[in-house]
Amino acid sequence: MFLVSTPPDPHRPVSRHWRFTGWLLAAVWLFFLNIPLLTALHQPEVWRRVVGATTLVAFGVCYVCVFQWARACRLAHRPIPLVRAWAALGLLVGLGLAGIPGTDGDWLTTLVFVAAAAVFLLPNRQALVVVALAALTPPVTAALVPGWEAEGTVVFAVLLASFAMFGVTRLTQRNTELQAAQQEIRRLAVAEERARTARDLHDILGHSLTVVTVKAELAGRLLELDPARAAAEIADVERLARQALADVRGTVGAYREVRLTTELAGARSALAAAGIVAELPETVPALPAERDELFGWTVREGVTNVVRHSGARRCEIRVSPGAVEVRDDGRGPVGEPDAAGHGLVGLRERARRLDATVTVGRRPGGRGFLLRVALPAER
Repeated sequence: MFLVSTPPDPHRPVSRHWRFTGWLLAAVWLFFLNIPLLTALHQPEVWRRVVGATTLVAFGVCYVCVFQWARACRLAHRPIPLVRAWAALGLLVGLGLAGIPGTDGDWLTTLVFVAAAAVFLLPNRQALVVVALAALTPPVTAALVPGWEAEGTVVFAVLLASFAMFGVTRLTQRNTELQAAQQEIRRLAVAEERARTARDLHDILGHSLTVVTVKAELAGRLLELDPARAAAEIADVERLARQALADVRGTVGAYREVRLTTELAGARSALAAAGIVAELPETVPALPAERDELFGWTVREGVTNVVRHSGARRCEIRVSPGAVEVRDDGRGPVGEPDAAGHGLVGLRERARRLDATVTVGRRPGGRGFLLRVALPAER
């Protein structure tokens, strides 16, 4: 009998359409006040007609306002203040009682609206008490007041309206919770995408800028000793800078791919520029796309750390179908906890998607550092 529209997104301004719909849904059911209104208009005394019609109009206006206020609270995910809710119900009951001189026993029709409002405004137990009192009032008053008949239809209407409003209230609550969950999912998706972009940019720029720095330093040392070699290194710096810019654009556009063979070629150039002897595989096994990308990121992160932190003279990269290793004979990022931390966090996140394990630390039984990513044997 009393309906509530599906609430709009609470984070968007409520449109005029929704405002109009809300008022319409609240006001349309006032049609059922026509019975006490007709009774009031047919009273022989003018003052009774005025009292009856005036109180019914005030009741209708009050009910619509209460409905809209409660609806606004629910749409905004705010609790309905209990004191104000009881005050609103008391006002509705008072207006219904004030119209008795004009509406006679038909004032009991207003109890249907009072019961429905109680279900919408109050906690379940308190609302149940109000509904029970509203349902018992017609037979009790018929027994106590001469001339008033027991209106079974009013009792049925009170129970039916209360049950319908309870269902609508639960539906509104579920819709509100669903919208809140959708908002949280969207927020988490945006946060995840921002974290992914930040992680990729860190890994890309960290590697590229490290190689650019090493080659620029090498070109500076060769400028007087071997101008031709220095010019070649500067040209390589320009190429790397352009490639880094393309990588950044690709990352922002979410279409950049990391390939193991490409990263091995970049590793050879970076290690040579840093004066580190590179031992790289001549060929690599055919790998699934996801594994190939993960191994490519591993080589990129491992070589970046070797060039930037290790002080190594030799670096070895091993690739097998189930694992990739980057080994060096240097000291590793010891004493610089933040130097490799961010990149390794990103690498661990990528490895976790394939249930791979990331091993970082001293090489067993010797000097040097090891970065190893291995997939489970069943893969």
